[in-house]
Order: sequence, then C-alpha cells, then structure tokens
Amino acid sequence: MTTEDAVPAKPSKPRRAPALVRDLGALDAAMLVMGAMIGSGVFITSAESSRLVGAPGWLMAAWALAGLMTVAGAISAAELAAMMPKAGGQYYFLRTAYGPLVGFLFGWSMFLVVQTGTIAAVAVAFAKFLGVFVPAISAENALPAVGLGGYALRVSTQQLVAVAVIVALTVANTRGLKLGSLIQNTFTFAKTAALIGLILAGILLGRSEQAAAWTSSWWDPWANGWTPNSHYAPALPFDGYGAVLLLLGLAMVGPLFSSSAWNNVTFVSEEARDPGRTLPRAMFWGTAVVISLYLLANVAYLVSLPLASIQDAPQERVGTAAMEAAVGPSGRYLMAGAILISTFGCVNGLILAGARVFYAMARDRLFFQAAAKTNAHHAPAVALYSQGIWACLLTLPATVTVHKETGVPKYGNLYSELLEYIIPVDLLFCIVMVAAVIVLRRKAPFLNRPYKTFAYPVPPAVYIVLATLLVVDFLYLKPMTSGVGFLIVLAGLPVYYWWDRARPDATTARSSKPTPSPEPASE
Repeated sequence: MTTEDAVPAKPSKPRRAPALVRDLGALDAAMLVMGAMIGSGVFITSAESSRLVGAPGWLMAAWALAGLMTVAGAISAAELAAMMPKAGGQYYFLRTAYGPLVGFLFGWSMFLVVQTGTIAAVAVAFAKFLGVFVPAISAENALPAVGLGGYALRVSTQQLVAVAVIVALTVANTRGLKLGSLIQNTFTFAKTAALIGLILAGILLGRSEQAAAWTSSWWDPWANGWTPNSHYAPALPFDGYGAVLLLLGLAMVGPLFSSSAWNNVTFVSEEARDPGRTLPRAMFWGTAVVISLYLLANVAYLVSLPLASIQDAPQERVGTAAMEAAVGPSGRYLMAGAILISTFGCVNGLILAGARVFYAMARDRLFFQAAAKTNAHHAPAVALYSQGIWACLLTLPATVTVHKETGVPKYGNLYSELLEYIIPVDLLFCIVMVAAVIVLRRKAPFLNRPYKTFAYPVPPAVYIVLATLLVVDFLYLKPMTSGVGFLIVLAGLPVYYWWDRARPDATTARSSKPTPSPEPASE
C-alpha cells in the first residue's frame, strides 16, 4: 500500500445542479409569446361569440377589445419583466408587490388548473384534429367508463394521443432551453404562416356576396333575427343595447382565452439575454402581431361565410368552414393540418414556460423542494415532470350527461369545465399584476427600470378598467361558474399556511418583506 493510499481522500463538496442560463434571444422570446398565444381558439371561438352578440360589428368589437386589453397588459407588465428578470415572472412580481401569499395563490391556481388544464385542453384539441387524418383517434373509441356520479374515468384513443404529446414535449424540454426554443420557433413560424394562409384564402378566394359582411346588419343584431336570450338564459335586466353590452363581455371570453398566455414569456425571463431590451420588445411585438392576425382572420370569416354559417359551424370549426368555402372539400384537411401545427407548438410553449413558475415557488420553499433543482441541461426537470404528470391526469376524468329520452350517456372533458371556472380568476391575477406596475412605482421608485411603460399610466389604466368590468360582468352573468373558480383559489389558503409553517425558515420569511433583486440566487 502506498502513502497516498493510506491518506484518506478529502471529502468532495456535493455537486450543485447548474442554474438556469441566459440562452433566450429576442427572436426566441417573441416566438414564445406568439406560440403560446396561437392555439386552436382563433379557429373556433368566433362561433360562440357571434351567437352571443348576433352581429358582425359586435363580433369584431369583442376581438378588438380583447386585443386592446392584451396589448395594454403586455406593454405594462413588460416594465416588471425588464425590472425583475426572475424565473416564474408573474409569480415573482405578485410576491414582490403584495407578499408571498398572493404569489402562492397565483402559482396554486396555475398548477391546479390554469396552466396544466390549458396544456391538457390544447393537447386534446391536437388529438381531435389528428383524428381527421386517423379516424381511429376518437373520443368514441374508448374503454368502458368507470362512473363517479356526474363524472367518470374514461380512456379513449384521443386521450392517449393527448397524453403522448404532453409526455413527449415534457421530455424534450428537459433536454434544455435550446431544444425547447428550437421546437417553439419552428412550429410558431409554421402556424403563423398557416394562419396567414387562412386569412389570404378567405379574403381572396372565399369572398362571397352572401357572406355576413355584405348581407347582415353590422350593428343591429335584431335585424339579423337575434334576441338577448337567443343563446343566453335567464332573462337579462336590460333590454336594447344594454343587453348587447352585457353579452359583449361574455362574448370576449373566447377571444381573451385565445389571446391568453402572453405572460408566459415572463416565466422564463431569468433565461433571457439582455432582458431589459429583449422582454419588452417581445411582449409588444408578439402580442401586436397575433392580435392583428386574429382580427384579420375574423375579417376572412365575415367576407367568406354567412352569419348563420359562422354561428352554426359544425363542431364550432369556423376556420374549417372558411377554408372549405375558399378551396372546397380539401380545405377541411388543410385546416386540420394547420391546427395540428398550431396546437403542437402551443402545447410546447405552455410546457416550457409553465414549469418555471413551479421552479420559482420551490426556490421560495412553497413547492416540492426537488422542483427547485435544475438538471445537467440547465432545465427544471422535476418541475417539468410534475407539471406534465398533472396535465396528463387532467385529460382522463370526464363529465357525464345522460340524454333524458334515450338514456345514452354523453361524455365531456373535466378540464374544460375547470378552465371555465378559472377564467375570471386568471383575469383577476392579470389585473393585480398590471396594478403592480403602479404599486411598485410608489413602493420602490429607486429600482432601476430598463424599460418604463409607454404612455404611463394610460395602458395600465385601460387594462385594469376593462378587465375589472369584464370580471364583474362575468360574475353577474355566470355566478356559479365564477364562484367555483374563486373557491378553487381560496382552497389554496390552508395549503399556503401549512406549507409556510412547515418551512425551516418560516419565522424569518414571515418577518421580512420580499424585495426585488436583479439576479437569481446561485444554485
């Protein structure tokens, strides 16, 4: 035995997982904004919106107001993103401006249903349109359901494809930001081109003299055979245009959902290069381009389809109806292909960004500690897997309604119901995020602001006023739906207090207020 063998080796320090790295460029950030926004909504939600308001002008108003809110919110929140480029983005902004409880409740709702439920919803939308090419992929091709009252556990080929997509993209994103960004950029370019193709086909090839733009009254829904209770019950307290304005708020839900996820780029702000310049530009141009395309898509619908064809499009597929009007029966397959590209890219963007919220919460010891680690590829793998597992589970439960006459059960998706519950809550969290711009200007005027909200305080005021009116309108028109949504969030209160007290540094954390810092703590 040598002398070296006799001397015990010094214990090596445990290797720390590498931290997140700044690999996200300006193009990557813009593609993430656009890719997370463009899913299947623009191709289907105009059917419900047009039924609620009954006239082309009011349909365009619903999309335009949703677009105004989106851009105003983005250019306001960009100040926070540039000032505090931290993992988790919106979670960190809320935690800093209002305290850890508000941040936790945001993250709680994101994990429970908002982000994971949206991932599940868009993944199932991908599977639905893949069924156009592969008929075996269908909600009807399923194993026997296990009933649980008004709900059931049911596994169909459609759900299995959705789970496969979530699993594949989750695993891909654990391989690092560069691969996730490459997938995102590729599919965002492709689906933007597909949306532009739909617009050009509808306006140039599908233009019809029988279309809604020429044959329907733009601002008088009664002239189009509409009444306030045509597609909404119970009776409204207002008649005339007061009823139209009330229902306009409800008609904005689809456009707003189609425009949501613009804030996802803030979740990865800790990985953006030169975030003070990259994030504000990406948030403005990304939202502005998508909203412009959405408005043009609705113009294409209105110049190629009668109003009744928009309102009663089979399975709500207005985009498919417009493409068929433009190029014939093959338009069905072209549109299905475009939506496949769109939804695949959207799922990837939601998976990539959402996990950073749970990673940030874990760093604050408000989520499972394993989720605070990154792997050798600088990706928050445990947070990604946690998000992916829950999103997969949300694809499996189903709602059950039984036909009164035939007794045949009809199955729906539980996540769709949960998303409807959470829409006003999600909007409320965006309101308090935009309000944080004003709060932090007063609480922390000394902080460096690489970007200041353009035309401040007009954009924050516009967003807060319009979004608040919309939340109040939704609470009035859908009290049960909204109430369940707020109960889901409030259920996070006991969880927060339990988790907070279980932290080893709980006493210190409760006695100190969070302050924004320019760089993340080292891993």
